[in-house]
Amino acid sequence: MARLEHVNVTVADPRATAAVLHRLFGWETRWEGTAINGGFTVHVGTGDQYLALYTGPDGGAAQTPADNSYLMRGGLNHIGVVVDDLAAAEAAVRAEGFEPHSHADYEPGRRFYFDENNGVEIEVVCYD
Repeated sequence: MARLEHVNVTVADPRATAAVLHRLFGWETRWEGTAINGGFTVHVGTGDQYLALYTGPDGGAAQTPADNSYLMRGGLNHIGVVVDDLAAAEAAVRAEGFEPHSHADYEPGRRFYFDENNGVEIEVVCYD
């Protein structure tokens, strides 16, 4: 059986993005250092799963985004995070200044989404 270990996403400031994820989800920085093409990466998550937050030597300069990642081959659509307490997670997201949206309650769980500072959509789901 295989399992998901990590997702790699380009961000403007890996350390700043990691700090937000530390506060929101209690994750830790597992590793940070130089990366491909003269870039820099921070691995943030748990002992066995993480996000690799990468920036290139240009500091993650924005590229022209597609209007809809779901229609773009290779687009990053969202990152899903499971929590034990959806209300507490939503309060933490709001406290960080993000606006939750697209609340839904359907099998197999309840969820909401928010867009973090780099334009990456994060789905927060609870399976209680």
